[in-house]
Amino acid sequence: MLKWCTKCVLPNSRPNLFLDNNNVCNACNNHNTKNKINWKMRLKELNKIVKIAKVKSGSNNYDCLVPVSGGKDSTWQIIKCLELGLKPLAVTWKTPGRTNIGNKNLNNLTNIGVDHIDYKINPKIESKFMLKTFKKAGSTAIPMHFSIFNIPLRIAVKFNIPFVIYGENSAFEYGNQEITDTGFELNNKWIKRYGVTQGTSVFEWSDKNITKKDLISYSCPTDNELNKAGVKAIFLGHYLQWDPNITKKIAVQNGFKYLRSNKKTGYYSFADIDDDFISIHHWLKWYKFGFTRLFDNLSIEIRNKRLTRSQAIQIIKKDANTPPKEDIKKFCKFVNITYKNFFEIAENHRNKKIWKKRKNRWIIENYLY
Repeated sequence: MLKWCTKCVLPNSRPNLFLDNNNVCNACNNHNTKNKINWKMRLKELNKIVKIAKVKSGSNNYDCLVPVSGGKDSTWQIIKCLELGLKPLAVTWKTPGRTNIGNKNLNNLTNIGVDHIDYKINPKIESKFMLKTFKKAGSTAIPMHFSIFNIPLRIAVKFNIPFVIYGENSAFEYGNQEITDTGFELNNKWIKRYGVTQGTSVFEWSDKNITKKDLISYSCPTDNELNKAGVKAIFLGHYLQWDPNITKKIAVQNGFKYLRSNKKTGYYSFADIDDDFISIHHWLKWYKFGFTRLFDNLSIEIRNKRLTRSQAIQIIKKDANTPPKEDIKKFCKFVNITYKNFFEIAENHRNKKIWKKRKNRWIIENYLY
């Protein structure tokens, strides 16, 4: 049976989210620590990292690598790196579901003044890999998460770039049992636990149809390779206060565009706009965990005191959890299955621990309202 955080609107079915004795989740408790953080000291720590990066890179290499998409945080990350005086290399995993507006925002990002690698994986491999993870794990996005974490690390090692700079610390913002004060060390262990790969490593997905060589682009350098190359990774959100509305404001000021009347997923019209397939990943949470992207977004709004919990519940009541039909059709075409087959596969991953059938109707016991 689900239990719900009494501060936000997230259930304990969310991976890596835990409720304390007062039924308050660790994501809310993490957020409360932000008021106690000495952000001026964190900025000093970041400036020290900038100096180290410049010394390590020298006069003939990039100071840092920034993983980017066509989203708001990408623009924010690049702007902050340039403000800090860094010479960044922007790197993108090119999703097979890239949108026109996502492409425009990537072009705008490079026009701000950075070099950019747009890394596209063989679409035949992408198609087979996405379908396999969907069938076996109920997730279309495991290949995506391997890509966005590992491709930047592989390129950083090859180019001897000392730092990889990510935006938000998702493990901190959405729930993490162990939070340290040392920022973040991205390695195989971290990716396996917090990289949204369901605790798998990439080569576990190999078989006679998808070989280990096919999966090279998705694979992480070994920890020895990372240490030998001296590559470190940090979250800007550890050193600068991360808030989706703040990053959006800065991104818009620097040319980021979004369709105000067209939400892709969740609560924000400016989020998840660069990829037609990301909506499917977020919608499948409904089958597996009993909540959707909307709950994540509203919980952030509650923590930032822009909504009350009661207001968030009223918004959830109006949401019909309608599947993203057009995006699903595009995905089906890409992986070569029928629309009907998609829902048959999704149904196989309905979590029977939280979903119960009553009078030929699926319900969630102890739901939020």
